[in-house]
Amino acid sequence: MLKLNHLVKTYATQKAVDDISFSVKKGCIFGLLGPNGAGKSSLLRMVTGITMPDSGEIIFNNEPFLLSKHSEQIGYMPEERGLYKKMKISEQAMYLAQLKGLSRSEAQTKINYWFKRLDMQNWENKKVEDLSKGMSQKLQFVLTVVHDPKLLILDEPFSGLDPLNSEIIKNEIFELAKNGSTIIFSTHRMEQVEEICEEIILINKGKNILQGDVKSIKEQFKLNHFKLVINNELIGFEHHIISKKGNEYILHFNNQDDANAVLNFCIQQQIKISCFQELLPSLNEIFINQVEGSAARQFTNN
Repeated sequence: MLKLNHLVKTYATQKAVDDISFSVKKGCIFGLLGPNGAGKSSLLRMVTGITMPDSGEIIFNNEPFLLSKHSEQIGYMPEERGLYKKMKISEQAMYLAQLKGLSRSEAQTKINYWFKRLDMQNWENKKVEDLSKGMSQKLQFVLTVVHDPKLLILDEPFSGLDPLNSEIIKNEIFELAKNGSTIIFSTHRMEQVEEICEEIILINKGKNILQGDVKSIKEQFKLNHFKLVINNELIGFEHHIISKKGNEYILHFNNQDDANAVLNFCIQQQIKISCFQELLPSLNEIFINQVEGSAARQFTNN
């Protein structure tokens, strides 16, 4: 659905985007990650046609991206809300839906569908300025998806939402992807990325420092740590023990034989095993490690 080839964007003397390439498959939920100032916003502005790259190309649905041709196929939910505070939400939804190419009757049908789906019917005559932060976020989500875009760009979509409404929006994102929408999801919340995204790219200082599917990345950075919970002491394996809390052990094994030796010991000693599982690093741990590592490499190179 989307392919970026060697994009470069410079502001004054600062390269905000430095030779970044990646592609996003149709129906994929793709995480765009990076610390503040990494270049995420600059990338999103180019993908939405707000700015143009200095060099490189954007391919949208197998053809060169043209704002005049493709803008109506994109839904963009920015982190900063772009809502007209004095307008009623029904009027605002109608206005923005028509800007995206829907007729008035088509827009009304879509608005009614989404307002009912997200339990917003009773808000229609409220002004945006009267809405809570969470309610404004739900409205902005509706305005992003109302025209059935092929590509959805969601920048911190759960900001201001309580756990219940976060779950509702998360399920809607899954449903949209299931029905063929391609979604770029940008956030600082790594636990949300782990739960939602299939693939990610991590950028820092305008450069791509990590890319791939979430499962493979976690496997790539695993440390061969395991959690073992037993009802007795683990004797003779002190060199494998990283930490111990009560009967819960965190162990390090160099190979499968080490793990088998511990399990065989427990079986022979008739020790009850309540839990034995491999501990994969969280995306948050990987994020911090890779960003700090790329900063250190850049400092060394300079």
